[in-house]
Amino acid sequence: MWGSAAEPADSYYEVRPECTDVPKTQFKIKPGKTLSARRWQAAFSTEGYLDMGKVLNRIQRGGIHPSIRGEVWEFLLGCYHAKSTFDEREHIQQRRREQYATWKEECRELFPIVGSGKFITAPIISEHGQPIQDPLVLQQTNLGRGPLTPQETANASSVDMIKELTSHGTLDKKVIQWMLTLHQIGMSDLCSPMIMLLQDEADSFWCFERLMRRLRGNFRCTETSVGVETQLSNLAAITQVVDPKLHQHLDTLGGGDYLFAFRMLMVLFRREFSFCDSLYLWEMMWALEYDPDLFSKYKDPDVTADKAEGSKGKPKSIRQFGKFERENVRNGASNSDAPLPISVFLVASVLKEKSSKLMTEARGLDDVVKILNDITGKLDAKKACTGAMKLHKKYLKKAKKT
Repeated sequence: MWGSAAEPADSYYEVRPECTDVPKTQFKIKPGKTLSARRWQAAFSTEGYLDMGKVLNRIQRGGIHPSIRGEVWEFLLGCYHAKSTFDEREHIQQRRREQYATWKEECRELFPIVGSGKFITAPIISEHGQPIQDPLVLQQTNLGRGPLTPQETANASSVDMIKELTSHGTLDKKVIQWMLTLHQIGMSDLCSPMIMLLQDEADSFWCFERLMRRLRGNFRCTETSVGVETQLSNLAAITQVVDPKLHQHLDTLGGGDYLFAFRMLMVLFRREFSFCDSLYLWEMMWALEYDPDLFSKYKDPDVTADKAEGSKGKPKSIRQFGKFERENVRNGASNSDAPLPISVFLVASVLKEKSSKLMTEARGLDDVVKILNDITGKLDAKKACTGAMKLHKKYLKKAKKT
């Protein structure tokens, strides 16, 4: 049972003793506002249908209690449809766990280091599929274990592995591309919370997969552009509308491309907020932009139970949408090919909050970066979301007029 006072959330997440500079969270578990385990369980019918409107309202008021955060995230990210039953979700979960196990085993057969607890820090093959003789080798993720033994080094030699794989003939183009990509996979900022919150590794993967579907545009690269540049361009357009003087000042300083905001958008403020506050921010964002059609958009073709979930084709009530998405629906913005995500408005709200300081103290891009770095660990997640909502509303009104 909770007491009457707000409860700090840091105690729910263990911090290693050597990490002495970890910022304290500003997120407090508030009875009557934070979504509790009791409120969460009460939101389900006897068959398992979820009243998402009630859940969204509570999350938007006070976030999610750490004890149920993982399972609530699965709904917010579209792993499960709110109108599915307990039995349907159990079937979907089992199929997904089997699919994950199959994929993991296939990856292990391609390269045995997968799933071993080690990771790759450099390319291991050339574009032609030949082993690179002098890679930066494999590192231990468990830093406390110490160096590899000679036998382990021999067994873990990436060169030997590739030689063995290529000895049976030329590698398939798809396999070559996969191995060229291995050393680039390092999504720890975005993936680590899923691993911590969900007990099953497969469930963590599917939750992370849903998150990456939302963010994949940021990571798409071509020879001439990086995907996140579109978001930065949108950020510039928003700032120009809601704070034209600040935009002009930043442009004069050479920051009109808004590259200084690159990290905020790429890893969703994980470095700007404390750990607990970043989790709180994420669930606030997902609740605010929740779309009841999210599950059907992310439907898995190999999961037959998906077809049985309970979207009956009835008109959606506006209360089933998050507050941010409601504004998009009312203004027709949700019908566009790529409606602007709340993350862009969050960055815009941070810039607006620091507008006065940026205008008076920034005399170059170094000053802009320094001012923004100074906010690390000090931002209030709920205040940032409130500011983002206000800017979103203001932007849609002005955009509608033009």
